[in-house]
Amino acid sequence: VAADEGILHASGSGLPPVTKDYCIIYNSKWTSLPKSLDNATFRTLENLTATVLCSSSEVPSGVMKDKAVVVMRGNCTFLEKARIAQSLGAKMLLIASKSRLSPISDNKTDFEDVTLPVALIRYNDVVDMQLTLGNEVNVTLYSPPLPEFDYSMVVIFLIAVSTVALGGYWSGVAELENLKAIASPGERETRRKKEENVTFTPVTVIFFVAICCVMLVLLYFFYKWLVYVIISVFCLASAMSLYNCLAALVGEIPFGQCRITCCNKTIEVRLIFLAVFCTAAAVVWAVFRNEDRWAWILQDILGVAFCLNFIKTLKMPNFKSCVILLGLLLLYDVFFVFITPFITKNGASIMVEVAAGPFGNSEKLPVVIRVPRLEHSASTLCDLPFSLLGFGDIIVPGLLVAYCRRFDVQTSSSSVYYISCTIAYAVGMVLTFVVLALMKMGQPALLYLVPCTLITSSLVAWRRKEMKKFWKGSSYQVGWMP
Repeated sequence: VAADEGILHASGSGLPPVTKDYCIIYNSKWTSLPKSLDNATFRTLENLTATVLCSSSEVPSGVMKDKAVVVMRGNCTFLEKARIAQSLGAKMLLIASKSRLSPISDNKTDFEDVTLPVALIRYNDVVDMQLTLGNEVNVTLYSPPLPEFDYSMVVIFLIAVSTVALGGYWSGVAELENLKAIASPGERETRRKKEENVTFTPVTVIFFVAICCVMLVLLYFFYKWLVYVIISVFCLASAMSLYNCLAALVGEIPFGQCRITCCNKTIEVRLIFLAVFCTAAAVVWAVFRNEDRWAWILQDILGVAFCLNFIKTLKMPNFKSCVILLGLLLLYDVFFVFITPFITKNGASIMVEVAAGPFGNSEKLPVVIRVPRLEHSASTLCDLPFSLLGFGDIIVPGLLVAYCRRFDVQTSSSSVYYISCTIAYAVGMVLTFVVLALMKMGQPALLYLVPCTLITSSLVAWRRKEMKKFWKGSSYQVGWMP
């Protein structure tokens, strides 16, 4: 069975003509399509989706002559439809499918006389074609080569590295404030309780990874119900995270600090407006989340805020916990990307299926940074029109970067750990994109990010002769953590 992705280029009859591209699936063993529009031949489209074309008597004589014809899928094989269409004078056959597009496969040896191009197209695209371009439409088929590199990767790279660097720096600022506050016994107790609530111990790390595994498997089998739970949790968590991020900036503004008192509590008015704004942003995204033209921007803003707040709030107590967390999540990532295709019935990766929405589900999990692909290709139309990077590929290494930054603050080491680990993260991202471009398949980014960041941090600690302190945590943490 051979299945290839191509493009149907449709042009309306208006002036200037409106054009639009649609995804098609074809069999390259049956049909050879041109690689560009320069060598493509346009045909007038005849919409016969009222028939499945399993008999020549289903259509009037002469209606297909020298035209591209679209009929419905069903009742007979693709090649049986193609032979009938060819005998009636058609020059191109499109078969509309209401279900998910799948590879075209028939026994071609019995249909050697069939030579016209045959392609599978979504029925919804046929409807959209008529609504967008009108009843008089000219179409052609072509299959451009896949681009070696998509520049949306550059945007993903800048977002990821900036988020990790900023989250680590913010964590260091919070640590410096804690160091200054420790002089007061009351402040010390408050800080101790806060640290207990946000610190990952090795046992907590193992429990967390186990929950991630169970949740991913549940999502794979019960996606259409659990996806709405994840969407609701994301709206709540991202609104709170956006508020925390912006409140930190607003707190640095010296004016507009008028307050109101309610229930024996005092709060700044500007923070009330900020809370309303953040809630409204999350609600707007939830309502328009499937609007691909601009909703991805709002999702990325909320996602970056979520990652920043997570990196700043959740603290790793020592390098030992970082190694356990990153190591286990590396195995988790590799298993669900590379191993699960040998287990699943359709041979698909559980991780990729869940990230993209399994079985063609229109609802997508809001746990990724999304950037529209900038290079035009059939893959953009047929598969994912976005380049994706999971939040975990930012947060997990970001926790190590944040620990390095706090260790710098605690030991006054001039940000050497923080800068080195951030650069290592950037190198790991570049390596991920290089392998992605070479292999042309989804990659577990942690496979490259974890070794780069862990090895770099270890080398810096070993070179500075601080590995024991770096592994167990600073004397500051040992002294004040229970």
